[in-house]
Amino acid sequence: MTEARLTVSFPGNALREAVGELPEGVEPVQWDMQGPAPRAHIDIVVPPYMGAKKTLNHLESVETRLVQSQSIGYDGVEQVLPPGVVYANAASVHETSTAELALALTLASQRGIPDLVRAGDAGRWAPARHQSLADRTVLLLGYGGVGKAIEARLLPFEANVVRVAHHARTDERGPIHAIDEVPALLPDADIVIVAVPLGPGTTGLVDEEFLAAMPDGALLVNVARGAVADTDALVRHAAPGRLRLALDVTDPEPLPPGHPLYGLPNVLITPHVGGASTAMLPRMARLLRAQIERMLAGEPPLNVVLRT
Repeated sequence: MTEARLTVSFPGNALREAVGELPEGVEPVQWDMQGPAPRAHIDIVVPPYMGAKKTLNHLESVETRLVQSQSIGYDGVEQVLPPGVVYANAASVHETSTAELALALTLASQRGIPDLVRAGDAGRWAPARHQSLADRTVLLLGYGGVGKAIEARLLPFEANVVRVAHHARTDERGPIHAIDEVPALLPDADIVIVAVPLGPGTTGLVDEEFLAAMPDGALLVNVARGAVADTDALVRHAAPGRLRLALDVTDPEPLPPGHPLYGLPNVLITPHVGGASTAMLPRMARLLRAQIERMLAGEPPLNVVLRT
């Protein structure tokens, strides 16, 4: 039997099966991270997709060369990782699915799909004229992988996409505005799509002042993190019908039963399923195979975002 040159822990069978046959010398280990590591050294540790942050303290029981997350976001992870950990996110895995959902939420809200479904459930034929996506001004907050994927899907719908990143710059499509320009851009936005990472500069970004600057009837779509928005402020602007909301993320999460956002006809809520599509598993397997091959070849891993 070939001596293992690389050990990889899988949190469950699905990802292990999706990765397929491993290169010679790579040994798989099953570890769901609900307790101490099954061995003292594991070269690549893959935490579970959901609730991974709560399990990262168990990394103290293992020596590892790389922790490969299954999520793009890593807000709060540095506070729970033990020292000496190299942590990579899942860039390239979720951008497409999250962009698909952002577009679906936008189109559904603009074209009145929730109202039409409710009417259908009640057995009513309810034709109505709704908002278009064509010719609307979409303010896209966040121009990383997810933001760029959203833009690529918006442009064929003939929307006017105004892009915002942390720093101002220009590319082949024109200006990309800085985040501090947002207050001046909001009054002209028919739709605001939030796709920023959560951090000190974006926590509570969508607050009372932000929402008040949006024009009456505008749509806010949040596929970032719930804490990017002030939930009480969202309720104040949505409950009377001044603004429309489409939220894949909320604060708190899950949104508790009976919350004021539930049941509002101008609010569409999905339960944080931006990355939850059939595209995830094969893309995650592809990324993990690439990491394995790079480490076998002595090359640095991809997507490293933290070194504690």
